[in-house]
Amino acid sequence: MGKIPAFVLLTVLSVISIFPIYWMFVTAFRPADQMLSTNPLPGPFSIENFERVLDMIPILRMLGNTFVMAFGLAIGQMLVAVLAAYGFSRWSFRGQKILFFCFVGSWLVPFQVTMIPNYVLISQMGLLNTILGVMIPQLAAAFAVMLLRQHLDSFPRELLDAAEMDGRGPWRTLWEVVVPNLRPALAALSIMLFINAWNEYLWPSLIMQKSTDLIQVGIRGFLGAEGNDWGAVMAASAMACLPIFLIYIFLQRYVVDAFVRSGLK
Repeated sequence: MGKIPAFVLLTVLSVISIFPIYWMFVTAFRPADQMLSTNPLPGPFSIENFERVLDMIPILRMLGNTFVMAFGLAIGQMLVAVLAAYGFSRWSFRGQKILFFCFVGSWLVPFQVTMIPNYVLISQMGLLNTILGVMIPQLAAAFAVMLLRQHLDSFPRELLDAAEMDGRGPWRTLWEVVVPNLRPALAALSIMLFINAWNEYLWPSLIMQKSTDLIQVGIRGFLGAEGNDWGAVMAASAMACLPIFLIYIFLQRYVVDAFVRSGLK
C-alpha cells in the first residue's frame, strides 16, 4: 500500500510523456477538415497526410541520408571516445587531470557559443550542404569519453598486465582485450549516440541548406509564411520516429541500459 502513491506519480508522468507522441499520430491520421480538432480520441482515420508527404518530399531518401549521418556520427564519436578514454585511463602523465577537466568542461559550453566558429570553419573547408559538414564538428563527444573512462577505470588491471606479459602492445591490448570486454557498455553508448544524432536539428539545419537532404530539415519545409501544413508535419514527424521506435523495440535492453548508465531519465 505504501507504494501506491509512487505508482500513481509514475503513471501520471508516463501519460504526460507519452501524450505528445500519441497526439502526433492521432493528428497525422486525421483528414484535413479535422486537423485543428481538439478531440483527444482518434478518428476519423485518413492517410491523406502521409500521401501528401510522399508526393511533396523524397522522404525515403531523406530517411536514408539521416540514417547514414546518424550512424556515421555515432561510429566516429565511439572511435574518438574509445581512444581518448583509453589514453586517460591507461597512462598517468603530467597535467592529466587538468586536460581531462578541460575536455569534460567542453561538454558544458553552450552550442550557441561554438556554432558560428564551426560554421565558418565548415564553410572554408567547402563542406556546406554535405553530411561530412554535419559530422566533423561533433566527432569529439566529451560525454562519451567521460562515460567510457569510468568503465575503463574499473577495468581489471590484471588483464592489462597479462596482455603486456603476452607481448601485446597498447594498441593490440585495446582492440583484443579491452574492447571485447566492454561490448555491453559500447553497445549502450552507441545506441544513445545514434539517437542523439538522429534527433539533432539546429546544426544540420544550418549546414544542410537544401531541405531535401535530412528528414529533420525536410519537415521544416511544411512550415512557411503562407501557412503551416500541420497534417503533413505530423505525418512526416511520425515517419521520422519509426526508426527510433524500431531500435527501441529490438534493442530495448541496451537502450534502457544506455540511459541508466548515463544518469539520464
